[in-house]
Amino acid sequence: MIPRDVPAIDVTHVTVAYREKPVLWNVDFTVPAGVLLAIVGPNGAGKTTLIKAILGLVRPAAGQVLLYGKPYREQRRLVAYVPQRGSVDWDFPTNALDVVMMGALWGIGLVSPAWSRERDMALEALDKVKMTDFAERQISQLSGGQQQRVFLARALVQDAEIYVMDEPFQGVDATTERAIITLLRELRAQGKTVVVVHHDLSTVPAYFDWVTLLNVERIAHGPVADVFTEQHLRRTYGGNIALLTQPFHAEERSQPYV
Repeated sequence: MIPRDVPAIDVTHVTVAYREKPVLWNVDFTVPAGVLLAIVGPNGAGKTTLIKAILGLVRPAAGQVLLYGKPYREQRRLVAYVPQRGSVDWDFPTNALDVVMMGALWGIGLVSPAWSRERDMALEALDKVKMTDFAERQISQLSGGQQQRVFLARALVQDAEIYVMDEPFQGVDATTERAIITLLRELRAQGKTVVVVHHDLSTVPAYFDWVTLLNVERIAHGPVADVFTEQHLRRTYGGNIALLTQPFHAEERSQPYV
């Protein structure tokens, strides 16, 4: 039973340091369930470190992260993760279906009476990302956009409550980008919480409804219409930014991306 009276993600006074150098400093925010959140900031801002802290992959020097009121180790079944494409060994000898099956079989083992059912779930997830025809293709033979779709399918098949994605749009073609944002919106419509490290400021108002602006410290956090402002962006990027010039409206974010 998922408690709905607590935030999906609660980050409290989190500080992370590498070799005594703070990468995150006293970061504080909460994420309500059912939002599509972008984490935005310059290179070296600590964006990837922040999601690693959320996922329990790094231990904060101070503070804590709770997922639906409990630490990640107690809620890991509720979370699916899509890493940066550059962090994956694409030469590993496996095909697209096998990669998605790793998500489908996570936690039940490869020897399971449910294997056939889980395989069907994996094929269904590949179909959602338009990759059924590549199910038997070695992942090393896929394009960058196709590889990203496979990892998205791997996350989808876990049927999580919280999806955490590190730069899912980076290096993909326009078709894949449209497919990804459509799926993220479908997850949000199902009440799922989606957290995305994102680098393209021009698409933040169109793609997301919440945003966290980060530069080691949390600069601003909340609904895009409230915090994605020139003042906050200048504080986040130190003034070195080509600011958005076109106004946006909340209703524009609810329209399908075409």
